[in-house]
Parts: sequence; C-alpha cells; structure tokens
Amino acid sequence: MAIRLRTPRLLLREWRDDDTARFAAIWADVAMTEYLLPPSPNWVVGARRHWDAHGFGQFVVELPGENAFIGAIGLDELRWAVPFAPAIEVAWRLARPYWGRGYATEAARAVLEDGFFRLGFDDEIVAFTAVGNQRSRGVMERLGMSRDPEEDFDHPRLAAEPDHPLLRHVLYRLKR
Repeated sequence: MAIRLRTPRLLLREWRDDDTARFAAIWADVAMTEYLLPPSPNWVVGARRHWDAHGFGQFVVELPGENAFIGAIGLDELRWAVPFAPAIEVAWRLARPYWGRGYATEAARAVLEDGFFRLGFDDEIVAFTAVGNQRSRGVMERLGMSRDPEEDFDHPRLAAEPDHPLLRHVLYRLKR
C-alpha cells in the first residue's frame, strides 16, 4: 500500500521511475552543494530500497497543480558511524526556487507526525547539517528541535579532509 501525506499546500508521495531525472536536475544546481554533500549516483535507488526494507523513507514532495517534483523529504534509519547512531533522521532537499516559502517546515512537520504516530517512533528523531547551513538550522528550530553544542560532530565522509568547509556538523533532536 502506497503511503501519501498531505499538507495544506503539498503532497508527499512515493517515488516513480521518472523522478530520478528530476532529482538529478535539482542536484545540478550548485547551490545544493553549498552545505550538503552530493548524493551518491544511486541515491534514488537507495531511497526506494529503504522504503521496501523499512516501510518508511524519503517522500517526493509535490506542489499540486504547479510542480510534480520540488524535492524529497522523509525519515531514514541512520546506522553509519556517528556518535548518535542508531537513530531516525528527518532530512530534506528542495529545489532552490522553493526555498524560503515554508515548504520544508510544512513537509517536515507532516513527516515527523507520521514518524511519531503512524510509525510509532517513541523516543526521538534527529536532524543534522553543516554548521553554516542557517536555512536548514532555521527549519530545525521552527520544528521545535533543540541542539546541544557538545554534540556537534565531524562528518565521517569528510574525516580525511580536516580543512573541508563541511566537516563540522550540528545535531538537533526532537523528543516525541
């Protein structure tokens, strides 16, 4: 059964085959990699596999009547080498023309509610980003997430690059 979430302005839906090219087009904008590491070439395949394995994951975000793909937002099971793993992470990636309109916050609220209530994540959901990513940090704060600076960490994919501008990350938590 396909899971869809609706908000007053957005539809969060399952992935379709034609979404892969749309996702790649978003990442062709250099603004996307200012604060985010580029996704692997198989990111969409991995996102779809996560859904199949866990029954949740990244949704496609649609702006009904205007655009069938403005980005992706959802929950992931995080098990890689970070101090707070294992954890459930909320993450978003929206195309630049849709930044600053409240879509990330609106969609994230729906995803968090789905995680805490339908999926039953009892403890908390986390989010993280590069220190300088004030837009994403603002979304986290509007969602009511909190940060303890003692939990900031170096991104493990950049451990071999101590001067990389995206090395240091901040962690936010939201308790149910």
